[in-house]
Amino acid sequence: MGFGGAPLGNLYRKIEEADAQAALQAAYDSGIRYFDTAPQYGLGLSEGRFGIAINRFGRDNIQLSTKIGRLLVDCEPDEVTPEAFVDVPQKRIVFDYTYDGVMRSYEASRERLGVANADILLVHDVDVFSQGSKEASDAKVRELFDGGGYRALSELRESGDVAAIGAGVNEWQVCEKLLGLADFDCFLLAGRYTLLEQEALDTFLPLCVKRDVGIILGGPYNSGILATGAVAGAKYNYADAPEPVMERVRRIEAVCAAHDTRLMAAALQFVLGHPAVKTVIPGAVSAAEVEANVALLQTPIPDALWSDLRSEGLIRSDAPLPEGV
Repeated sequence: MGFGGAPLGNLYRKIEEADAQAALQAAYDSGIRYFDTAPQYGLGLSEGRFGIAINRFGRDNIQLSTKIGRLLVDCEPDEVTPEAFVDVPQKRIVFDYTYDGVMRSYEASRERLGVANADILLVHDVDVFSQGSKEASDAKVRELFDGGGYRALSELRESGDVAAIGAGVNEWQVCEKLLGLADFDCFLLAGRYTLLEQEALDTFLPLCVKRDVGIILGGPYNSGILATGAVAGAKYNYADAPEPVMERVRRIEAVCAAHDTRLMAAALQFVLGHPAVKTVIPGAVSAAEVEANVALLQTPIPDALWSDLRSEGLIRSDAPLPEGV
């Protein structure tokens, strides 16, 4: 299990610095050694907080990923583009997937993080979900290749400045497209292979196994509903969950309850059953949340729970199941 840094960018609400550092320290103390962040997360706030913690941990003691695609530019107060983050620095976002954009973004990230390099560098949010349309997504992918962004990533990998390159997105389809265009080592896929949805099993995950591409699994709770259950106001894909999703989660919850297992534990462990999934990175904003995630990962889950989910058609019959997580 790794540590996802989006919440520490003040996602949806302000997180006090002391709480952010306590969460990072609890992760390190629990044995977590992979940490992921991005310029977008709080317009640099998450990277800055990671930098303080990394100075304590020692850079050589962790694996670190950050992302390119969003340049942070100084701006007037009314021009700030915080997206879903609150109480952020006075910056606005400029999407840039060109050679120069990649290099400038990586240099700025290293400065905020206070490190000489990252281990993994990810192309951030070239998907339809983030760009607003397939046409816009396709345009960003073209910019990545025609504008030299992929060349920049390749040069950084070939020089040993980063160990691996990939993309961090909310859709498996664009990952599959990228794999058809070039050589990538890994993808941070948020919310698209979970206890609730397994469409990625059709073509994408088998391709990853064939190409030896690792998956960093973000959003194992589908942005909320697999943590809270089907309660009023439950979130799915960053919005209120529609009724068909609520009903399916109710059925999954019933199976978990029958086996005296928390829904969150089943959701967190299920994704690790697939051989392409190398790590899962649930978010946390406090030491208590980190410790809770660690406990969920260590919770014994009876084999009968998985077989009941299969027999009721709640997970696909071809979904690999976790063994001794």
